[in-house]
Amino acid sequence: MSRYLTDFARPSGTLPPRADMSSDAPVLTLDGTWRFHLAPSIAEAPDGFHATDYDDSGWTDLPVPSNWPMHGHGKPAYTNVVYPFPIDPPNVPTENPTGDHRVTFTVPADWSGQRAVIRFDGVDSCGVVWLNGVQLGVTYGSRLPAEFDITAALRPGAENVLAVRVHQWSSGSYLEDQDMWWLPGIFRSVTVRLRPAGGIDDLFLHADYDHTTGTGTLLVDGPEDAVVSVPALGLTGLATGVTHQVGEVRPWSPEDPALYDVLVATDAETVSLRAGFRTVKIVDGILTVNGRRIQIHGVNRHEHHPDTGRVVPLDVVRAELELMKRHHVNAVRTSHYPPDPRVLDLFDELGFWVIDECDLETHGFEFVGWRDNPSDDPRWRDAYLDRISRMIERDKNHPSVILWSLGNEAGTGRNLAAMANWSRDRDPSRPVHYEGDHACEYVDVYSRMYADHAESTLIGRGEDPSGHRRSLPYILCEFAHAMGNGPGGMLEYREIFDRYPRAQGGFIWEWLDHGIRQDGFYAYGGDFGEPLHDGNFVIDGLVFPDRTPSPGLTEFAAVFAPVLIGVHPDKVDVKNTYTYRDLGHVALAWSLGDRSGVVASGTLSLPPVPAGTSAEIPLKDLPLPSGPASETWLTVTATAAKALPGVPAGLVLGAGQAVVHEPAPVVRSTPVPADGLRLGAAVFEPVHGRLVKLGDLELDGPRPHIWRAPTDNDRMDDRGTGSLLRSWKEAGLHRMRERLVAITPSADGLQVESRFAPAGTNVGFTSTVRWTYADDALHATWRLVADERWTLTLPRIGVRLALPGSLTSVSWFGRGPGEAYSDSIQAALVGAWTSTVDDLQTPYVYPQENGHRADVRNLTLRDASGAGLEVVGGPSFGFTARNHTDEDLEEAGRRTRIPARDQVFVNLDLAQRGLGTASCGTGPLPPYILTAGDHVLNFTLRALR
Repeated sequence: MSRYLTDFARPSGTLPPRADMSSDAPVLTLDGTWRFHLAPSIAEAPDGFHATDYDDSGWTDLPVPSNWPMHGHGKPAYTNVVYPFPIDPPNVPTENPTGDHRVTFTVPADWSGQRAVIRFDGVDSCGVVWLNGVQLGVTYGSRLPAEFDITAALRPGAENVLAVRVHQWSSGSYLEDQDMWWLPGIFRSVTVRLRPAGGIDDLFLHADYDHTTGTGTLLVDGPEDAVVSVPALGLTGLATGVTHQVGEVRPWSPEDPALYDVLVATDAETVSLRAGFRTVKIVDGILTVNGRRIQIHGVNRHEHHPDTGRVVPLDVVRAELELMKRHHVNAVRTSHYPPDPRVLDLFDELGFWVIDECDLETHGFEFVGWRDNPSDDPRWRDAYLDRISRMIERDKNHPSVILWSLGNEAGTGRNLAAMANWSRDRDPSRPVHYEGDHACEYVDVYSRMYADHAESTLIGRGEDPSGHRRSLPYILCEFAHAMGNGPGGMLEYREIFDRYPRAQGGFIWEWLDHGIRQDGFYAYGGDFGEPLHDGNFVIDGLVFPDRTPSPGLTEFAAVFAPVLIGVHPDKVDVKNTYTYRDLGHVALAWSLGDRSGVVASGTLSLPPVPAGTSAEIPLKDLPLPSGPASETWLTVTATAAKALPGVPAGLVLGAGQAVVHEPAPVVRSTPVPADGLRLGAAVFEPVHGRLVKLGDLELDGPRPHIWRAPTDNDRMDDRGTGSLLRSWKEAGLHRMRERLVAITPSADGLQVESRFAPAGTNVGFTSTVRWTYADDALHATWRLVADERWTLTLPRIGVRLALPGSLTSVSWFGRGPGEAYSDSIQAALVGAWTSTVDDLQTPYVYPQENGHRADVRNLTLRDASGAGLEVVGGPSFGFTARNHTDEDLEEAGRRTRIPARDQVFVNLDLAQRGLGTASCGTGPLPPYILTAGDHVLNFTLRALR
């Protein structure tokens, strides 16, 4: 009976695939509470459970749609590449969790004698379906629809019993190794649909746009007796199967997702669709839509919810897509399967370029040298063609879909080529994408993952080694990995996309951290006892599991802002990087700010700059400071003057800054002489020469500090090898020891010299701090010199000091309000900012370096009475302030284990290593790599009463 499990993933009993459409024919949803029983194997599953008189009173209730591990039945499991079962295709383990589902329903008596179907929009991984004891067939393709004709088994006007046996593992599982939680269940809607005689089973809508005339054409492939109407265009009674010239239309694009309701009717049924007029073409190696080169600023999107797994409520989806729009995301790759069909409706409505990706990945075969990979095994050909046809037929009427993707990381082979050929035959209007075809033998775009900046530059120039690739558009289906703190280097990728027409953008991996909510934390791989897992590699999104934006998303918004602004003393350069839209909807404002905050502001007149062009806006009569005034910055911001689809009025569309006034140099009084270990109001201890008191403020430090709690990109650099962190630890950077060489008082200050080196080695650093005291402030010139034999790069160069835990209020003049690192700094603008110590922290699911503020000129930390410490840069520094140490962060493993100490640990950094994206991709570019050598940090400390 279970031989179907090894039948090379070919569904049986299903109807031919067709479009997902809105119809006035009756539909009954079966979503709701079902009866459920879970068995650890098929042999232990109950016999005869599908019979109408089977007693399921001993079963439990389960919501459908659902993934049963999210409701306490079994446990989730996460792997990235490896299969959680032996690679023995098409066989599956005997231990195969099997979930039996039962529900009763009634349809009206007048359905009698009419055809009816039942539709499953998603069953993971394989389901056997019975209605009233009659077996209808078997589903494969977890994230694809399956329909069965139930006419003969249905009992109109009476109770019907639907029974579905779902297996976690099946031959189909070999085709669904997609870097996500393994979560079985009936996880999308189940509906029963009346199909009236003379109705409309399928439609293919072709809505093309001629950019030279501004007119559209409409062709609807459907029943010959159907008529087509487009009310907004005044069109009625159009025939199917005929191309109609419809006159001037608004073309569809993410910048203006104009949709037209299309009604297709027969005497028995009316179906409604939404047409978006657009034409996709590859012209001279450039991907164009409506005659213009497009640039993709995209994200890869899995379907995940921290409480319900693969079941994501539609209001949550709408909110996340609107969040994407507010952060200038204009494209989505549906990694690595088609989403819930309702999501495509939202892509159309809100406006996204979409790569619709087939439910196919066989990545785990890489670990056996791709031996027996289904992609080149003719026994799997039907399954491959079944999957591509079900995706394309379902989603073919969506204007947002501009590329069909064959799948992801499935090697290469004849079955993928057959999918590509089928796609072109069925829908020649959309090019074919598949990253794994590096030779570009059967795809229409050259797609890559994580090609670094240098290689991407060569490809953009047309200098890549394989000449035939030069004729294809270049798209990075994954170009930066948003795991933990990062990604860095997005700006330099955008510069490549802007510079080379063939380099047409890419997609960040990925949108969302796939944490599963537990008591006080988010779980990742291994937290459910999986013997084989990939840890927190599933925590790799631009938003946290609750869909709160991470700093990575804020940086994405700044890098891919549609309005680029360059600020100069006498003018502002404004570049419109929209593909189609002018800047008639944009307001331009300026402000002057110093350490006290904004001191003046106003607006600038902006003409409606056409798409792809620039304008100069002269600056005159601004109230610029003069004389010894403090450092002043001019900020120019572009905002949406009116709401657009998914974009609220007031949204920032771009910003630029420049210094317009440098303060006069500080002239200090004569420094006071040292009195032993005292220097003015400063007191030092004799063992290490550290500062322990400044006025009434007790503190400890500053001490040289070159370590940081490793980021995911530090821990998993070089695509998972961890070689960077390993080299740091082998060198002992995390266990540096200090030896006091000398404390030398003098008439103008105090010098503390130390040897700073790891145990077990004979290389290290010389640390020298020259302290002076004048004007009620303590001035430090700290120098760190590496031995000539030192060859490693460093995580950071700076000092750390400990302050009383009561100093919880923080203000600074520098980049903010959020964190910033050298290669992820575009979102942080120089200004006067305030926070609390707690709010400075970024709650990455896996604890790591975070919360760094950059280019800081002035920093204060105060307690409730206003007392505390001021730090002034010479000229600037970076800082973090926490109630725990970097060592605490590194050891925690999850946020609930980070201790809260009764101190504030402040790092003052000369520099930190860039973030890069080496957890899966390239490391920081050379300008952002921190080398040892001779480094000097100047700062001033002042106690605040």
